[in-house]
Amino acid sequence: MQHIVVIGHTDVGRRACAALRSRDVRTTHLDDPTDAEITAALAAGVDGVVVLLHDDIRALRYCLVVAHAQRGIRIFVAIFDRTARAQIESVIPNCVVLSPSAIAVPTIVAEAIAPEHASVRRSTSSSIEEWVAIDKPVDGRARITTFETPSRIRARGWWGRLRGQLRPYDAGSAVLLGGALGLILVIIIDTLVGLRHESLLRALYDAARTTATISSPDLPNEPAYLIWGFVAALLVMGFTAAFAAGIVQHLLSGRRVSLIGRRVVPRAGHVVVVGMGQVGLRLAQEFRALGIAVVGIERDHQAPSLVIARDLSIPVLVGDAASRRMLRRAGLSRAIAVVAAGSEERDNIAVAISAIAVAPSVPVVLRAGADDAIDETRSLFHIGAVVDVNGLTAAFVVQAMLGEIPYAVILEEESLLTLDDAGMTLSSSPGSPMRCTC
Repeated sequence: MQHIVVIGHTDVGRRACAALRSRDVRTTHLDDPTDAEITAALAAGVDGVVVLLHDDIRALRYCLVVAHAQRGIRIFVAIFDRTARAQIESVIPNCVVLSPSAIAVPTIVAEAIAPEHASVRRSTSSSIEEWVAIDKPVDGRARITTFETPSRIRARGWWGRLRGQLRPYDAGSAVLLGGALGLILVIIIDTLVGLRHESLLRALYDAARTTATISSPDLPNEPAYLIWGFVAALLVMGFTAAFAAGIVQHLLSGRRVSLIGRRVVPRAGHVVVVGMGQVGLRLAQEFRALGIAVVGIERDHQAPSLVIARDLSIPVLVGDAASRRMLRRAGLSRAIAVVAAGSEERDNIAVAISAIAVAPSVPVVLRAGADDAIDETRSLFHIGAVVDVNGLTAAFVVQAMLGEIPYAVILEEESLLTLDDAGMTLSSSPGSPMRCTC
């Protein structure tokens, strides 16, 4: 009988233990072991080790401890950071490094933009970036075909991003834009007034200096000119204050959304991703790579992924997505789908219910794991497509530890299927959560 050690006090770790035991595999589950406990467990004779944690640093350390204690042992470790994954795979032999987001995101992408397929993922058989769609298996084999984002979806996203240029997304951006446009308007009017007695270049120069409160031109002693000079001075003070306040607010907000460029909030043809954690950020990247406009919503303004999203030019609104007002700000009524990808499943349910209230016709995709609340809510009314991220991960881990590393994991009705790169079914397990008492 094979013996597998699972490290990690997480739901996906417990699910992996239950799935392994259902296949008559001896399993030892260590929640938060010390180095000595790991060494002792490996001394009992172990065929493989699974490390499933939410902390990349701890997962990396456990992986190194295991590799040092027993060289050549088969290891699966869940790590989100791609750089760390590449380094581990290069120095530790017989090690599979992948994150739950990489395993589950292809299924979520398919549910959001191509529900006729079971999975949409990057192809690994080509040196150039290509995408493939995996259909549900027929007679034990799934059809794998090249996938291209429909041109109508790309066109809607392009038009939505264009419409989002110079469109305020909150009160601060409205103040910033209003102040900037007001100052420009004053310069234009002042220039037109100056043309009555100066050349265009001189009139524009005087208008700019006046707006910048550097100096003011000598106006004719006529009531109309004097009244305009008085009104213009007041307007410039107000617009300058608004523009400065908007700039400060934009800088302090972390510059997560812009008024022009790639980080604008799309106005149509986009996917709304709620929860910019590991799964949400990976989803946003995949949608962008597919040529689909995307906007994220994150409740925690200090979430580490916000900095990464800004560097990737992914617009992210900060606020509670369970609020209808926030969903309207994200343009949900004109979106092609909304994905509730937060780590808390009850929050995802709240987002789904609010999304249905705001835009009943927009498809909803929920990230699920082990919470019975999802099934209870679905029994009352249809809330959207549900993707069991932990179940997909557990199925992948079990197959990777006991046999061939799967090419993809898909959900078919009530079963989780692992497939090879030819579409052949490698294994099947129940889609409903298997409980582990360890």
